[in-house]
Amino acid sequence: MSLKIEDYGLIGDCHSAALVGNNGSIDWLCFPRFDSAACFAALLGTPDNGRWQIAPVEDVLSVKRRYRPETLILETEFQTASGRVRLIDFMPSRDGSADVIRIVEGIEGKVPMHLELVIRFDYGSIIPWVRHTPRGIRAIAGPDTLDYRSDVTLRGENLKTLADFTVTPGHRTRFSLTWSRTHDPEPIERNPETELLHSEKWWQEWSGKCTYSGGWKDDVLRSLITLKAMTYAPTGGVVAAITTSLPEHLGGVRNWDYRYCWLRDATFTLYALIVGGYTDEAKAWREWLVNAVAGTPNQIQIMYGMAGERRLTEMTLPWLPGYENSKPVRIGNAAYNQHQLDVYGEVVDSLHLARLAGLAPDENAWRVERELVTFLETDWQKPDEGIWEVRGPRRHFTHSKVMAWVAVDRAVDAVEKYGLSGDAEKWRALRTKIRDEVCAAGFNTKVNSFVQHYDCDEPDASLLMLPLVGFLPATDPRMLGTVAYIQKRLMNHGFVHRYLTESAIDGLPGGEGAFLLCTFWLADNLALQGRTDEARDIFERLLSLRNDLGLLAEEYDPQAGRLLGNFPQAFSHIGLINTARNLSREGATALSRTMSVE
Repeated sequence: MSLKIEDYGLIGDCHSAALVGNNGSIDWLCFPRFDSAACFAALLGTPDNGRWQIAPVEDVLSVKRRYRPETLILETEFQTASGRVRLIDFMPSRDGSADVIRIVEGIEGKVPMHLELVIRFDYGSIIPWVRHTPRGIRAIAGPDTLDYRSDVTLRGENLKTLADFTVTPGHRTRFSLTWSRTHDPEPIERNPETELLHSEKWWQEWSGKCTYSGGWKDDVLRSLITLKAMTYAPTGGVVAAITTSLPEHLGGVRNWDYRYCWLRDATFTLYALIVGGYTDEAKAWREWLVNAVAGTPNQIQIMYGMAGERRLTEMTLPWLPGYENSKPVRIGNAAYNQHQLDVYGEVVDSLHLARLAGLAPDENAWRVERELVTFLETDWQKPDEGIWEVRGPRRHFTHSKVMAWVAVDRAVDAVEKYGLSGDAEKWRALRTKIRDEVCAAGFNTKVNSFVQHYDCDEPDASLLMLPLVGFLPATDPRMLGTVAYIQKRLMNHGFVHRYLTESAIDGLPGGEGAFLLCTFWLADNLALQGRTDEARDIFERLLSLRNDLGLLAEEYDPQAGRLLGNFPQAFSHIGLINTARNLSREGATALSRTMSVE
């Protein structure tokens, strides 16, 4: 039986990451990058698709987990009838590393342990050639090699590597798994204890740079650490999630690969990093962004690979049954070819936020902004697929038009307040034209609300962004009506859905869970309207959805009471950081992105 999504913990090294279950099994691991083929894919199949479990032989009476303070070092304690044992999991925080280290420590009694290692390259499809080495085994399949080193004697059975050992109080047993390219020299074995000390120091030093001093500080820091773990260190790109195909509806087809960098996430990520005081990471993210979108504006994609790769061809993996039989399992993401007007606004807004935060001016960044706004002078009038990447016909989405307005608005601000070169007069006129059209065509007087797209009466949670980007005050009667309409039509047990999936706008069957980021946006809107107590109640409700390690997925099923979608999800943690900061302002007032983030 599959573990629930919330039963997993995250470990990572800012290059790749793994999910560790509360049963001691690593069920998802991609080496050497977040988007590399998984060598452990049991998360989307069965143990035969690859996993690495270390757990007591006896029945486990209780499990306790935690991260070491201010780190991503995971500790899992198992209590059995014979005693108590601690499993320490981490990925060494060194540039260029591709390692997982596990240390088993006896705490009380004499606890028999069992180890099962199932290496299956290429998402569980390839059984490697395995040979014994003096300290373990070496598994090879084409370009990929894993060196497994252990303090215990290993044996092979039925294409698996097994071991049995016993731990006693104070006794520590060490294991490591290292990836390398097959044609490279065999990697040098690292001392697990030394690596543990180094990683703990590295994470604590990084956490110590956090300047956030508002409410919920520990929660904000945990989410910042999670975002850092999802950052690809060589380029500064942040992946949307470390997993693919965890379903938005159990048994459904809404299963997508999120191991890429979305331009839309740029603004939210940059804002969250700045809130935490991490200007070096914010600067690296800006550099990744400018490099990724290099070229002509009409060639800009909505997402890229971690190093700026553009071809993210989508395909399905028929040999994997999917998480709780949710098919298909996909790798790649066909949405990279979509036209989404809002990403132009998000890119320009992210660079605007960098200026507000005092990041050093970047000539290339302004050149990119200027070209994007020039492109939008005509492109803003075209239909698109919208923020939710619907796989149906293009429409005139209201949120998309608003984000085009944002791009032009920020360009005007850059000229008028920062003295950058540009035709502010023409852009001011364009800004007014877009605003007038949105207010006329995007607002439906019959329902007293802005609506998903022109000529409809459907709500959309993306409309909660209008006050947050400065398009209208949250107290404007039209926004009061919009918030009320969203609460009436899209809320489910206190959580917000993105849109009405039964409307068939996205061309897909089945529904999905409530979208956590949208619920954070609702809290921001209520705070801006002066409904502070309601905003705080929603925020605290969202915090309660986190698992015992402080991690959030993309969505939540209120009926089943469980997390859904890819995990952990950057958007959800970004929302947590931003809303905590917004509610911590004087008077608990949320913050428009047009204002200073100091």
